[in-house]
Formats: sequence, structure tokens, C-alpha cells
Amino acid sequence: MNAVFESRNRCLVVGGGPAGMMTGFLLARAGVDVVVLEKHADFNRDFRGDTIHPSTLELLQELGLLEEFLQLPHQEVREIRGVFNGHSVPIADFSRLPTPCKVIAFMPQWDFLDFLSRHARKFPSFVLHTQHEVIDLLFENGRVVGVRAKTPDGERNFQADLVIGADGRHAISHTKAGLELRDFGVPIDVLWMRISKQENDPPQSLGFFRHGKLLVLLDRGDYFQVGFVIPKGSLEELKRSGLTALHKGIVALGPFLENRITELDDWNKIKLLTVQINRLRKWCREGLLCIGDSAHAMSPAGGVGINLALQDAVATANLLAAKLRAGPVSVADLELVQKRREWPVSLIQAMQTFVHRRVVTGRESESGDSLPILLKLFQWFPALRSLPARFIGIGPRPEHIHSPAAE
Repeated sequence: MNAVFESRNRCLVVGGGPAGMMTGFLLARAGVDVVVLEKHADFNRDFRGDTIHPSTLELLQELGLLEEFLQLPHQEVREIRGVFNGHSVPIADFSRLPTPCKVIAFMPQWDFLDFLSRHARKFPSFVLHTQHEVIDLLFENGRVVGVRAKTPDGERNFQADLVIGADGRHAISHTKAGLELRDFGVPIDVLWMRISKQENDPPQSLGFFRHGKLLVLLDRGDYFQVGFVIPKGSLEELKRSGLTALHKGIVALGPFLENRITELDDWNKIKLLTVQINRLRKWCREGLLCIGDSAHAMSPAGGVGINLALQDAVATANLLAAKLRAGPVSVADLELVQKRREWPVSLIQAMQTFVHRRVVTGRESESGDSLPILLKLFQWFPALRSLPARFIGIGPRPEHIHSPAAE
């Protein structure tokens, strides 16, 4: 079936996740005509990242939206602890951060995206189309000039001076553009499931670590979203061992879950999240820029993926908004975004790769129950907790809003 020409826009954003919605919001705020295409009907689905970092809260403050945002249901964490081999250890103290917002806010990502989209729609130059799944790029003389999308009304073409690929780790944008992806290899995957929450459960923590294994619980009010780390490719072996073996593995890390672990009574209640760490060699070509997970897939470690995606969006708007308002942008303009953002991304990916190969492997190690010396240092010297707090909460090279606001 031939696609029907739909519209021509200054900028088209593929994907309504954190990177896509923030980019759309900031470009529309600057007076750039922008269309965001989201393949789902809404944002109400399980995401891996519920963390809104101090750097993101500061961005919302710079936009004048923080006070309203904090009226939404959320939990605030000023210190992150982890349980290591049965020992509770304070890891990150956000009270020492050089930022006005010294907390991590835990909020379901769908609420955050709804908030951004609601405010973006206030700008006349912003359009969000849901149930629009991009299936191909449009080319003209080697330049990306738009996309083809499946819509409720059939396939349609959308043309644009610039396409921004923010469609995640399985991106159509970078695949169809032929951009080379470097994979750094991760030895783990994550099982993703829900377990009910009870009144006396322990507070939110970095996770429960024991002998190379990890259990993470995200507090979503009346239930926990549970992440259980397993060796990559081991799901079928786990299924052969049965649900009882999985229950024992989870309870070994979180004993307080024993009285409800049988809620996981069917493998259909358990999803596999394939963990990836990769990065494009080039984030752009003529007419196309990839950002967020489309440019660099992150591990869930530290919950920093959403933070980096939003920082990419801010850098994109800072560097391109004024130029886009005046006309099309060049490849050299697009390359400035990668030059700005690649260093912090590569640093965090290197740290994540080290953690997964040496610390959180998903496999039972032979280590005892004593604490490693580094964790003892966090106990003995509280000032050291500001280092991981800065790395997680702000990150290297934080971005601030410099893109213009249209009058």
C-alpha cells in the first residue's frame, strides 16, 4: 500500500520517551515547529526507570515547572543505601550536592511523560501523534527527509528538515540510517515483575546485593516493580528449574518477600529485559540526529539512563533550537551534539561495564559475607558518599537550559 503524504515540518521527533518528549517540549518552547510520533496509544506501560535525578529537577526549576511537578505523587530519597551481603551501607548522600534539589524523586515514568506532554501541548508549534509507529526513513539524494509511519488511518509520510531519532535501543531511526553500533557486551539480563507491597517493608534502597546477585525494588505505592538480575541467556535454564527455584533466589536477597513470593505463580507474570550497553560511532547523518537510548543504550545500573537521555535533549535544544527556527541545520551542526554528549556517556558506560563484569554478574560468587573495603570506607567516612551522589544525581557535564523561549 502506498503511503500518503501527510505534512512537512521543521523538525520531527521519533519516539515519545524522555529524550523525545523533552526535545519536543524545548524546541516548541523556542518556537520551532515540531511533531513527535509515539507508537503507543499512551504512556501507561512498565518502564525500567522511575528515577528523576537532582539534575532533572533543576532543569524543571529552570523551566519554572518544578513546584507543579512536585505536586504529583512521588517519593523523595535524600540518601541511597544498599544491602550488601546482609549489611546495610549508605552509598550516596544527596544533601551535599551543589544543586537546589538535593533529592532523587521516584515517580512512575508515565506520570513524568504525561507531565511533559501536557505542558508541551501549550505551545502552538508542538504536535504529538500517538499510535504512529515509524517503520522507515525517507531519503532524497542520500539525505534523510522524513519518515514513513503506520497510523490508525494507514501508512503516512511525514517530511521534515530534521528527524531526531529518540526511539530507544531498538531504534528504527539508526537501523534504517545504517549508523554503526558498537556493542560493549553485558553478561546479565533482568527479570521484571510485580510483587505486592506491605506496610512494614523496608524503604527504597539501591538494591539487595549478595555474592554477585542483585535484587532491585521500585516502590510504586501498593506494589514493588521488581528487577532480579540473572546471567545473560539463562532464562530457559531457570524455567527448567521451576518457579520454586526462582522464588528461593529472590527470597535469599529479600527475605521479607517470603510471605508473598507465591504471587509469582506463572512465568507469564515475569518479563525478560535484555540489558545492553552500546553506542553509535556517529550519532548523525544529513537530516538525522540520534539521541538518548537510540544513540547509546545504557544498563539500568544507577538508574542513569533517563538522566542521560534528558541531558541529550537539553544539549540538542541548546545547540540547535535557534538555528532550526531560522532554517535547516547542517551535519556540522548535528555533530556538535555528539561532541558535547559523547564524553559523559562513554564515561558512565565504562563504569557500568566494569560493575557488570566484576561486581553484579548474576552468578553466585564464592566471596564471604564480609564487606569489601570500599563499602567500609563509605561507612567510616560519610563525606565520601557525596562522590557517588554526584555521579548518579548530576553526572559528568550536566546541562542547563540555554535554548531560547519564543515570545
